[in-house]
Amino acid sequence: MTVLTLSLYDAVVPSNLQILRAVDRLLDKAEQHCREKGITAADLIDRRLAPDMLPFGYQVKSCAAHSIGGIEGVRAGLYSPDLSPWPTDFEGLHAILAATVAELEGIDKDTFDQLAESDTAFSFGETHMPFTGANFLLSFSQPNFYFHATTAYAILRAEGVPLGKRDFMGIPRFKR
Repeated sequence: MTVLTLSLYDAVVPSNLQILRAVDRLLDKAEQHCREKGITAADLIDRRLAPDMLPFGYQVKSCAAHSIGGIEGVRAGLYSPDLSPWPTDFEGLHAILAATVAELEGIDKDTFDQLAESDTAFSFGETHMPFTGANFLLSFSQPNFYFHATTAYAILRAEGVPLGKRDFMGIPRFKR
């Protein structure tokens, strides 16, 4: 019988890196679409799926907020949503993703895995929710991360950017 051992690091960081790199490539395709269609970057970055949803730029920024931002929240013991404005140009969105990827790549696996049982709270206004580090990352931050990555993809598809499923998935982690 084979026993599968999956660390917290293995469950979070490699997948975040895969999708963040894919979102960065989505930005490249969005830029090309803007050039071809004569759309300003700011106009596309401000697009949304529905009037009550936040725009594309927010979705990209939130991928960073729920990957490295979630991890930083666990390290600090407290996560509160990032309410700072998002960039209104592709350069700024690329920069957020590049910085996030660099920080994730620098995480030590053993140190990260020690965060699993740490007390972590989510706090926003009157809402306060207690978690362990692992439960916060896996049941709150990770679903939010995928929601925002998927929404960014969906906004671009709705705007006519030629994308497919492989664009969302990025490069899978093959056996070496």
